[in-house]
Amino acid sequence: MLKSSLGLRRALAGAAAVALTSVGGIAAAENVSGLPRQYNLTEPVTEIARQIYDLHTLMLIICLVIFIAVFGVMFYSIYAHRKSKGAKPASFHESIKVEVAWTVVPFFIVIGMALPATKVVVAMKDTSNADITIKATGYQWKWGYEYLAGEGEGISFLSALATPRDQIEDHKGQSKARSETYLVEVDNNVVVPVGKKIRVVTTANDVIHAWMIPAFGVKQDAIPGFVRDTWFKAEKPGIYRGQCAELCGKDHAYMPIVVEVKTEEEYSKWVQAKLTEMKVKQDDPTKEWTKEDLVARGEKVFNANCAACHQASGQGIPGAFPALVGAASVLGPQDGQIGILLNGKGAGMPAWKQLSDVEIASVISYTRNAWTNAGAGADPVVQPKAVTAARQ
Repeated sequence: MLKSSLGLRRALAGAAAVALTSVGGIAAAENVSGLPRQYNLTEPVTEIARQIYDLHTLMLIICLVIFIAVFGVMFYSIYAHRKSKGAKPASFHESIKVEVAWTVVPFFIVIGMALPATKVVVAMKDTSNADITIKATGYQWKWGYEYLAGEGEGISFLSALATPRDQIEDHKGQSKARSETYLVEVDNNVVVPVGKKIRVVTTANDVIHAWMIPAFGVKQDAIPGFVRDTWFKAEKPGIYRGQCAELCGKDHAYMPIVVEVKTEEEYSKWVQAKLTEMKVKQDDPTKEWTKEDLVARGEKVFNANCAACHQASGQGIPGAFPALVGAASVLGPQDGQIGILLNGKGAGMPAWKQLSDVEIASVISYTRNAWTNAGAGADPVVQPKAVTAARQ
């Protein structure tokens, strides 16, 4: 595998920057989000990402050589064999030499590009002997993570955009000052140890998503009903960001991925703290909750998981997501709404089995007591035990 030097990388990146600036007129130092412009690939922090970086550089060099050779010959021919000099057109009709040349030369070019590319692709697909396996499930529009094997097994959580909704909806940017991580920050980071091979198993709950971290050289589709996998081994601690790389719907732009790489000692401490936190937060589904507690809990669950589609006002989005205000499913018997949350409904409403019985019961109770729904329907309070029974 060709190992390009740092100087060559910087030179190519600088050349690209100059070309883009001169051709596109984008001489500003920052883009519209306030982040620095970047004209080259993200700095790699894994061996696979480094191989991709070097492969990209190799392909760029090959393309540049072909460009110079083809256009050099073309411009030379135009100049040296112009009509004003009395040049006569040559005939290459049925020329064996020409036929052989334009077949053999591209063949060797393709082989020269295919061999290193194949080596990198094969390495990218080798997910064997992983130290930790994490399942990443795409939802509209967040990620769910489950630590399936290795240190941390049993940990699971949802990871959603942490940027406040008022900042997103304020298109003029006149609200609170936006941070450097605007739209690429989440409430729960994926945490992994440095120097360990991490296998990521991807799938989706609704539509096609894609789990992508550029610094790791990872981009793997998450497809409903299918299981794909990829891997990475981070070489240094830090926080690395990515996004869903498939057009997955209305809030596709608000589905970031954040991986925090810790030292082995720090990771072990995080695992113990996370397991303890999960145990403390684990709710007893047999407990009888008060209406006030369920509604308060349900409002948080709704804002985190449902407001993106049904809106905070419960009015939904006409033609896309139905309103919950005055909806028969909300004002009718509880069994119907419980079934919808557990099993989904059509293509627009995914199943929410990943939520706990308490979370489902609380969000149902919230929708039945929020807005103008309060007092308008049956079963205003749904207890977690009803959800438990419906799962069986």
